[in-house]
Amino acid sequence: MRTIDPNLHQIQGINHLNKVLGYAPMVAEDGRAEVHLTPEDWHVVADTMFHMETPREMLPDAILEYELKTETQSIELKTEDLTISVEMI
Repeated sequence: MRTIDPNLHQIQGINHLNKVLGYAPMVAEDGRAEVHLTPEDWHVVADTMFHMETPREMLPDAILEYELKTETQSIELKTEDLTISVEMI
């Protein structure tokens, strides 16, 4: 099996996701957390997860499921302990 090296845009998206995962427990209430990113950072994450065919194994292991909520312009991440809504400020 050939591994794919992430490009710079994907590396930035993965770094942002790791920061979201680290920050979310600090603002969580009742198993949910809302984390805000700048529009630029949010789009980097969205591109990485939904538009660049990033292999699932490149994303942080803590993310069990994820979904783009187009009606609210948010990305929903599910981990073992939290549902995280990633939104633009």
